[in-house]
Amino acid sequence: MNRTLVNVLLLFVLLASVGLVLASRRDPATTNYEFIPEMAHSPRYNAFSPNPHLAGGMTLQPPVPGTIPRGNLPLHYQATPEDSLRAGEELKNPFSYDDGRALDRGMFVYVNFCQTCHGPLGLGDGTVTQRGFPAPLSLIAPHAVGMKDGQMFHIVSYGQKNMASYAAQVSREDRWKVVLYVRSLQKQAAEAAKQAGTPPAAPQATTASAQAGVKQ
Repeated sequence: MNRTLVNVLLLFVLLASVGLVLASRRDPATTNYEFIPEMAHSPRYNAFSPNPHLAGGMTLQPPVPGTIPRGNLPLHYQATPEDSLRAGEELKNPFSYDDGRALDRGMFVYVNFCQTCHGPLGLGDGTVTQRGFPAPLSLIAPHAVGMKDGQMFHIVSYGQKNMASYAAQVSREDRWKVVLYVRSLQKQAAEAAKQAGTPPAAPQATTASAQAGVKQ
């Protein structure tokens, strides 16, 4: 059998195969015959739907006792001044001061969650203090400058006096980043005061309650 005849036969087989495919699949939108379709179309259950195959008859299962979600290690502190000081000694900011991305994120968090009370420069003159809310102490005053990062992180996490906890609104990483940004505000205030030859700005009594001597 010469090569030309072989090529002709192969071409005939190819055309016949294409013809059979087209004849058996007139609608291109339909799928071919599936073997073991369960592999491609396995039954699914919504998270809160009943499930006869799992414990308790529910699809969503509780975590195994003693396990910790990834990236969510527990904080073994209470919302007390004593634990705030202890956090200052034990906790360290995982982000460095030369981390530009962390600092930018900290500024974003500060503007959205902190500026309304603490003001754009940390002086405690945010917009809510102009409507009667007690003005917080200045973040650039010596008492705040002397705070350790861990103590400041504890205050953001657990709250302090008039300030509520922001643990539910701000992630743990973002809480550290906003501490980083507060440090940058303190640094800017110190540099400005040095150039002007004056001490850092003190908190201003911008509300009636602050003028009346309301303590924070």
